[in-house]
Amino acid sequence: MSVLQITKENFEQEVMQSKVPVLLDFWATWCGPCQMMLPVVDQLAEELEGVKVGKVNVDEEEELAERFHVMSIPNFIVIKDGQVTANVVGGRSKEELKKLLG
Repeated sequence: MSVLQITKENFEQEVMQSKVPVLLDFWATWCGPCQMMLPVVDQLAEELEGVKVGKVNVDEEEELAERFHVMSIPNFIVIKDGQVTANVVGGRSKEELKKLLG
């Protein structure tokens, strides 16, 4: 599955009502570390089954960034059954991100 673009319009359906865990990548185009994480996030979306991977552009979706108290990016948040189960800031390896979903 490809990476989903998460907005306030589709957040409730794609994330909060999801039957599978969701890995959210809070990012921005001007953020160097975020750009470095793009291929990793794309690979996870393609490789993992039974999860969703979404990207939230903090410049376009300020309300979502505020809702999850995102102060630094990249910020990776895992949501399962409508609850945050993991929240890490900064670049991570693909393996580290996979463990967050575990």
